[in-house]
Amino acid sequence: MATIFPLSEGVFTIGHDKVFVPFDQELHELNDRPIGSLLVEVQPFLVVTAKDVIVLDTGLGFTNKQGVLQIHENLRKHDYEPSMVTKVLLSHLHKDHAGCLIFTDNQGMTNPTFSNADYYLYRPEADYALRTGMPSYHTSDIEPLLGTNQVKWIEGETGLIDGYIRFTHSGGHCPQHIVYLIEEGAEKIFFGGDEAPQLKQMKMKYVAKYDFDGKKAMQLREHYAEKGKNEQWQFLFYHDVKTPVSRL
Repeated sequence: MATIFPLSEGVFTIGHDKVFVPFDQELHELNDRPIGSLLVEVQPFLVVTAKDVIVLDTGLGFTNKQGVLQIHENLRKHDYEPSMVTKVLLSHLHKDHAGCLIFTDNQGMTNPTFSNADYYLYRPEADYALRTGMPSYHTSDIEPLLGTNQVKWIEGETGLIDGYIRFTHSGGHCPQHIVYLIEEGAEKIFFGGDEAPQLKQMKMKYVAKYDFDGKKAMQLREHYAEKGKNEQWQFLFYHDVKTPVSRL
């Protein structure tokens, strides 16, 4: 049976400028932030299966006051070292989901954040990210990883990784977005990235302005919700402030 650990990096607001600003729910008021600001969690996941130690998306790449990567610190809270991670599955390469692909060590050397992991990237998304750049994509976080031997390209509309992780090109939130379904025995764990970002969004029918194809993203949420409910998926919600893991 797989074990799931949310790796919370905190709560933020994000406005039209696409800047993530920390938000303390006890001290701050959403109404004090710029009009249109969204309240979101930034929350990669650690999923431990019989075969692998998997990280799903890598967060913002922030460090603590001691200069330690937040995602490394969060892994160690659950007794896992970064070197133990075997797979990194990326839904897309927006800066809040792929801000920690690499890091600079004390000697000024750039290294992959997870030294022994295979990074699974959708080749069309990498190409799109490098062409598009700021403000949504930080190419300086992406290009160094592409020069390593740790990248495993996934291509096509759907396929299997190691016989038990299904990826599907979805393309609602951004043109080359990917979703993942991990099947461990009878258990099914679904990671929809920014096409299934919060529990409440799976229960509402609306077109979001921040999606590349808002109508398609809405239809995908409905599809995921129906299929996930029927098949008892565990959903991993990357941007949910209160409910990171849930069944529908």
